[in-house]
Amino acid sequence: MITTSNLSKKYSGNLVLNIENLDIPKGQSFGLVGNNGAGKTTYFSLLLDLIQPSSGQIENNGILVHESEDWKPFTSAFIDESFLIGYLTAEEYFYFIGELRGQNKADVDTLVSQFEDFFHGEIVGQKKYLRDLSKGNQKKAGIVAALIGNPEVIILDEPFANLDPTTQIRLKQIIKNLAEQQGVTVLVSSHDLMHVTDVCERIVVLEKGEIIKDLATSDATLKELEAHFAQTA
Repeated sequence: MITTSNLSKKYSGNLVLNIENLDIPKGQSFGLVGNNGAGKTTYFSLLLDLIQPSSGQIENNGILVHESEDWKPFTSAFIDESFLIGYLTAEEYFYFIGELRGQNKADVDTLVSQFEDFFHGEIVGQKKYLRDLSKGNQKKAGIVAALIGNPEVIILDEPFANLDPTTQIRLKQIIKNLAEQQGVTVLVSSHDLMHVTDVCERIVVLEKGEIIKDLATSDATLKELEAHFAQTA
């Protein structure tokens, strides 16, 4: 589904990402972990064509991301609140995203209604602009917006940050359902090793822009990751 080849990114001559080869098959729940500055957000930004690679390429379902926009109809993401439109209410934003993705208001309403327990009555029907919501509620709105239009690839950067424990548990269920039941390719970056091992069947560790571990998740994975990061502390 997603193939990365000889990919690098430099800023002012400094190499911040260098991935020779990385294949993510369709329907995989894929986790990306690493310390600050490891290159996680840089990789996601390249995958979404928000920045240009210094060399190499990423293919999404056979489409070169930096040369064509044909991957956009089946790919969605929530990286941070810059993806939101602050002067819209949550409903207005959901309908706007729905229109971009060929969904009518009824389609959007049907999807959003499935996440009432995720929203805790704090987002829909509140007549609040997105910019006036808490960081956690902005994140919830952004994550649900990323599900509109039945995307085949969903990219979430630090989705568990700023969420309360109840919402984190519900989000884990959402991510697992997307990958296991719907066959969606889900890419998640997180600083929380426990959350990412709970929801991802495969975890890649980035360090200074390079892949140093590529693990199939098992009962031993969390301890292995904790031991690794304890050594680098």
